[in-house]
Amino acid sequence: MNQRCRTLLVLGRVSNLPTVWSDCLAGWWLGGGGTVWKLPLLLLGVSLLYTGGMFLNDAFDEEFDRLRRPERPIPSGKIRAAEVWGFGFGQLTAGIIILLCCGKLAGTGGVMLALFIVLYDFTHKFFMASPWLMGACRFWVYVIAAATGLEGLTGFAVFGGVALAGYVVGLTYVARRESSRGQIPLWSLTLLAAPIILALVINTGPYRLPAVWLSLVLGVWVGRYVRFLLAAGDINVGWVVTNLLAGIILVDWLAVAPQVPFWQTAPIFLALFGLTKWLQKFVPAT
Repeated sequence: MNQRCRTLLVLGRVSNLPTVWSDCLAGWWLGGGGTVWKLPLLLLGVSLLYTGGMFLNDAFDEEFDRLRRPERPIPSGKIRAAEVWGFGFGQLTAGIIILLCCGKLAGTGGVMLALFIVLYDFTHKFFMASPWLMGACRFWVYVIAAATGLEGLTGFAVFGGVALAGYVVGLTYVARRESSRGQIPLWSLTLLAAPIILALVINTGPYRLPAVWLSLVLGVWVGRYVRFLLAAGDINVGWVVTNLLAGIILVDWLAVAPQVPFWQTAPIFLALFGLTKWLQKFVPAT
């Protein structure tokens, strides 16, 4: 892999793309699925919005990175800032156009997602509540994906998006420590349990068992890394965040497990989870 290609992959945090595809599939299934022809457009459009946002994240952080993270692509001289700005806004524009092909609601959701992405990228270094903006970004992915399904934006899609947003808010508060070295608010760690709590509350009767099993899987995965955050001494926050990011796929699986047959979801979500962990070996997730 040549240096130019690797620089673009690092800027786009492409190792996290399977978590974006997982969000799309979960939202699409919760919106009734069925519209298979829209799936490629959905996946491509949201992927461009994600990578465009990651490019802009580095563009907005240029001065901060020169002081704290000089190894990042812009301060290290691997790419010019002007190129990063161009790539970032170009991908956001392309993503919105592609999502408009999926329908008015999906296109509108794409515009809203792009606005929240830019707002987060601009404010996240000085706005203490910015993790909530990041959570809103993932919520909008569920809205967009559900809008492309046969049933459209359902209650299950909204609830699933809220649960995912809670998890991402908690995760983002953890990630802030990687650059600020400040204390992680303990209350924010409880948000990592939001998908489990919601799944156990809304899934009753025959839907309860799949929810319980996937809640246990997610709980074990999250608990394994949260215990390091609660332990005394120095910890590798980047390593914890990287693994919690992979956990987004388990959150998505939990959201659809009671609604979609296990044989249909298991191979896809397990493959996406494995792909995420494999890509994280080559491209940093943060």
